[in-house]
Amino acid sequence: MTTHYRGGRIFTATQPEWAESLVVSGSELMFVGDTAAADALPGITRTVELDGALVLPGFIDAHTHLVSMGQALQQVDLFDAVDLADIQNRLAAAASADPSAPRILGRSWLYPPLAGRAPDRHMLDAAVADRPVYLASNDVHSAWVNTAALRELGIDAATPDPIGGTIERDGDGNATGMLYETAALGLMRTFLDSTVTDDERDAALAATFAHYLAAGVTGAVDMGLDSADLSALERALAAGDGTLPLRIAGHWLVNRTASTADNVAQVHEAAELSRRVPGPWLRVTGIKILVDGVIDSCTAAMKEPYANGSHPEPIWDLESLAPVVAAADAAGLQVAMHAIGDQASDIALSALEHAIAVNGPRDRRHRIEHLETVTEANVARLAGLGVVASMQPVHADPAITDNWRAMLGDHRADRGFPWPEFTAAGATLAFGSDAPTAPYPPLPNMYVATTRRSACDPALAPNLPDYALPLAEAIAHATRDAAYSCRWEGVTGRLMAGHAADFVVLDSDPFTVGADALLTAKVRTTVSAGREHHAG
Repeated sequence: MTTHYRGGRIFTATQPEWAESLVVSGSELMFVGDTAAADALPGITRTVELDGALVLPGFIDAHTHLVSMGQALQQVDLFDAVDLADIQNRLAAAASADPSAPRILGRSWLYPPLAGRAPDRHMLDAAVADRPVYLASNDVHSAWVNTAALRELGIDAATPDPIGGTIERDGDGNATGMLYETAALGLMRTFLDSTVTDDERDAALAATFAHYLAAGVTGAVDMGLDSADLSALERALAAGDGTLPLRIAGHWLVNRTASTADNVAQVHEAAELSRRVPGPWLRVTGIKILVDGVIDSCTAAMKEPYANGSHPEPIWDLESLAPVVAAADAAGLQVAMHAIGDQASDIALSALEHAIAVNGPRDRRHRIEHLETVTEANVARLAGLGVVASMQPVHADPAITDNWRAMLGDHRADRGFPWPEFTAAGATLAFGSDAPTAPYPPLPNMYVATTRRSACDPALAPNLPDYALPLAEAIAHATRDAAYSCRWEGVTGRLMAGHAADFVVLDSDPFTVGADALLTAKVRTTVSAGREHHAG
C-alpha cells in the first residue's frame, strides 16, 4: 500500500527543513516535499489529510532503560511527594492495597521533601515494617530501604561495601538503609532482578513499547543491557516475526571487578552478542560503563570537593578503565560512558585517547553520557575526538535541581548542562530521557530544552536560560542526532525519501503557537516503519 499523508506542516530535520506531504510505500518514505508534486505521483492507494497538522520525525530516546521503565510504571511514584509524611502515606497505602505483595517497590524520591533530614530505615519502618521496602532514588544511583529489606538482602554490620559502592552506616557500624551506586545498582538490583519472572519482564517491556509509541517515540537506545533484559527483547522480536514496535540499539553493561581480565572478558561477551544480535530491529551496538555516580548523592567524580567537603573517587579510575575501552574499541563496539562529574569526563576522554593511540585511526562513534558538569577544555577535547555528547534535558528541569546546585555549592553549578557549548565546539549532541530516572515523554523534554524552564512547574525560574536551544535544534538533537548516536543516520531520524517511515503527528504546533504548547500537545498518530499507531 502507498499512502499520501497530505497537506501538513512537516519538519524534516534535514534540508529542506519543511515539507507539506509524505508518501509512504510499505515501511519507507518514497517522497517528501510539496503537496502538488505528491498529488501527481502514480500508484497512491490511500490518502490521509493532515489538515495543516505538525509532523515531526519519530523521536529516538538516545538513552533509556526499557525493561526498568516498564517496571517503574508499576511502582509507587514518589516524584511529587511533598514531605516525609506524604512518602510514608503513599507506601502505607500501597501496602494496604496489596496485603499479599512480598515487598513494596517505589521510585523517584527526591531529597527536598525530607527538609534536610537524612533518609534512614526507621522512617520507612514507620510506614511499612512487616515487608521489605525498596525505594530507588530519582536518579536510580542510590536506594533507600527499610529494616526488612536490609534483612532480606543479608546486609549487616559485617557486610563489606561492594567495589564502586557504599552501604551507609551509623556510628555503631549498622546499616542506615541508604545504598549508594553499586550497592544499589548491583547488590540490590541483582537480588530484585532474581525475583522477577520472564513473564513479568515481557509485560514490562510491552508496557514500555506502548507508552513510547503513544508519546511519539519510534526508536530507543537501551543503555545498560544485562542478560535478562536482552532475553526479553529477543522474545519480543521472535513474537513479532523479526520486528519490534520500535527500533532498539543496546549497550551491554560492563561492571567493574577486581580483575582487568574479568573486566575485558565482559567486553568479549558484548562483542559476541553484537555478532549474534546485529539488527535491524534489535542490535547490540556497544558497551556501557558507569565511570562515576551522581551529584545529588555526592557520588559523581569531581575535580574539587562538594559543598559538604566530600570528595569521592570514581567508580572506574583511568588505570582500570583504559584497557576495557581499548578492547571495546578494537572490537568495533561503541563505548558509552556515564560521566556526570567533571573529573569523570576527564577520565573517560583520556581512556578514549588511549584507545585511539593503541588501535590507530578509523571511524568511531563513541559516546559520553550525561556530562552534567564538564570543563570547557573537555568540551573541546570531546568535539575533537568525534565523541557524541549524549544528554537529557529533563535532568535540567528546575523542579529537581535545588539539591543538585546545593551539593556543588559554587561556580560549577553555573555551567550545568551546557548543551550549546557542545554544538558550538563542533560535537554531535544527542538527546534522550534516561527513563526511568526521569519522565520519558519527549515533548516536555523538548520544553525544558528550548526554555530551560520546568515541565513539572512552569512557574519556576528557568535554570540558566542562556543555555536554552531553538526549538528546531532541540528536536533535531532528539531525532536526527539521536539516530546518528547509534549509527542509524542512514535509516531514520530525518524525513527524507529512502528513510524509514518513522514520524509523529501532533494536535498542536509549538512552532507557531509557542513553546508552552509542548506541555499540552497530544500525539494524534505515531507511524513506525509505516505502521500507524493512533492515540486512544
